Amino acid sequence: MSQTIPLTKESFDFLQEDLKRLIKEERPKVIQDIAEARAHGDLSENAEYDAAKNRQGFIEGRIIELKDKLARAYVVDLSNLKPDKVVFGATVTVYDTASEEELTYKIVGEDEADIKQCKISCTSPVGKALIGHKLDDTVKVVVPSGTKEYEIMEIRYE
Repeated sequence: MSQTIPLTKESFDFLQEDLKRLIKEERPKVIQDIAEARAHGDLSENAEYDAAKNRQGFIEGRIIELKDKLARAYVVDLSNLKPDKVVFGATVTVYDTASEEELTYKIVGEDEADIKQCKISCTSPVGKALIGHKLDDTVKVVVPSGTKEYEIMEIRYE
């Protein structure tokens, strides 16, 4: 898995803070929990010990995952670009010609995607279709429910 991962600055910072928290707070706490559970004696029937060991495994796995992601991360800098076309990290307002609604999406990496926050992955059908298009372009997107047609109303880099 040596492929780079595009991330927004916001997401990169969040992952770094999460990694720091796991290493400095969660790891020492779970080590202390394991020591306390060991002090209670027989480990074969010690639920506290088993729970602490499981938690330790989860924390260590997450630390490895975050270190790998951060090592392969490519932070996309939008500060030098003119908002004339849709790129990774752009916030795009589109007009859905069928439903006659305006929708706003931020194009982000797969790990950042959250439709409730209007963040869509650059690898999603809508994300892929919008990337590279300019203001006032009409974009047809094949989605599971059929074909959607969007007109690009606004492009912002935030």
